Amino acid sequence: MNTDHPIIIKRTFNAPRQLVWDVWTQPEHIIKWWGPEGITTRVEFMDFKPGGKWKYVMTGPDGTEYPVTGIFQEVNPIERYTSTDDFADEYKEHAHGMDLPNILLVTTLFSDLGERTEVTIIFTHPTEEDKEKHEKMGGASGWNSSFKKLDDYFIQLRN
Repeated sequence: MNTDHPIIIKRTFNAPRQLVWDVWTQPEHIIKWWGPEGITTRVEFMDFKPGGKWKYVMTGPDGTEYPVTGIFQEVNPIERYTSTDDFADEYKEHAHGMDLPNILLVTTLFSDLGERTEVTIIFTHPTEEDKEKHEKMGGASGWNSSFKKLDDYFIQLRN
């Protein structure tokens, strides 16, 4: 996949790297924070290993489901993982005419900052047009909303 068309998002979380890794990679945690505010998520399946498939289904306030699927390419525990990310056909059916990007490659990096962890997500698009589609659909703002939910979840875990 061409790597000339990235979107990069970084966020530092007030939690140690092992906990951030666990919350990011275990279905029982993912369902607590994945997806923008007002969205709930269920993990249909997740085979967290190279070549393993995953499917998350985000559900909007009106009950509309938005499935996202992928295949894990690389898993390097507590440091990084890479996966494809594809909007399933059912997602496209409910996209209200939005021109969605083609399959993406997503690399998520976890950097140890002691009691804090920096997460870097690199979304690699096959074309500049796909990058622009991803930006127009609000990918970055959706992730920032998810990060707010994740910050709240870390507070909940500490209490």
